[in-house]
Amino acid sequence: MRIVIEFYRTRDSDDAHAVVGRESAEAADAEEAIAVARRLALTLDMPQRPDAMSVTDISGKLLYRGDLGIRLDNEGALSP
Repeated sequence: MRIVIEFYRTRDSDDAHAVVGRESAEAADAEEAIAVARRLALTLDMPQRPDAMSVTDISGKLLYRGDLGIRLDNEGALSP
């Protein structure tokens, strides 16, 4: 299935979010779509480090929204 992934930063005070990256990709199912999004979070060149993402299918049906499920340091590297 074709998916659209949006990476964004959230603001705690009012839950506002700003999109810092958007990509489309292919995935076999929702689980693979989330895995693809997490991999892209590590490799895409974005203006800021995202702290959350949403994954939708091509028709706009939400498959996932929330935390990236990975921890990155300020330089974008995985942290323990």
